[in-house]
Amino acid sequence: MSEILVLYYSRNGATAELARQVCRGIESVAGAAARLRTVPPVSAESEGPARPVPESGAPYATLADLRETQGLVLGSPTRFGNMAAPLKYFLDGTSSLWLDGGLAGKPAGVFTSTQTQHGGQETTLLSMMLPLIHHGMYLVGIPYTERALTTTRTGGSPYGASHVAGRDAGAQLSDDEKHLAQVLGRRVAELAQRITRVDR
Repeated sequence: MSEILVLYYSRNGATAELARQVCRGIESVAGAAARLRTVPPVSAESEGPARPVPESGAPYATLADLRETQGLVLGSPTRFGNMAAPLKYFLDGTSSLWLDGGLAGKPAGVFTSTQTQHGGQETTLLSMMLPLIHHGMYLVGIPYTERALTTTRTGGSPYGASHVAGRDAGAQLSDDEKHLAQVLGRRVAELAQRITRVDR
C-alpha cells in the first residue's frame, strides 16, 4: 500500500476542496491511499499554541505524517504570488527531515487557489516547489497530454492543479479544475508505487 500525504492550508474552503479532489485521484490508483492533513493558522501576535485538534476538517499534520507516507501533495491559497504563511511556517520546521533525508526520493506535487485568473498561481506553485527540491523530492506536474489543461477557462497549470475562485464562485470548482486535481493526485500515487517497486 502506498500512502500519499495531502497537506494543505485553506481559509475559505477552495484549497480544501482541491485537496479532496487530489485525494480522489490518489485513491483511484489500486493500492494507494490518501492521508489528508492541514496546518494551523499563524499570527504575528503571540496568541499561545494552536489547539492540538482543529474544530473541523482534517487533523493537523506532524513530521511523522511526512516521514511515514510515500509521497506528498502540497496545497496553499495564493498570498501575493507566494504560499500562505501557515504552510511556510510548517515547512520551515522540517529541518530534521532534511538532515536525515527523510523526504529524499519521494514524489511530490503542488496545488493552489486564487481569487483572480492572474493572481499569482504559477509563482505560488513554484514557491511551494522550492523547499521540496531542497528535500530531494521528485516533482510531478500535469502534462499537456491532459486535454483539460488546454481547454480550461478556469484553473489549471502544468506546474500543478489550481482553482480560480472569482468574485462569487468561492469554493465551487469547475469540472476541469476537479479533473486536473484528480490527475495530479493520480500521477503522484502512480510514481510513488513505481519507486516503491524499484526500491524493493
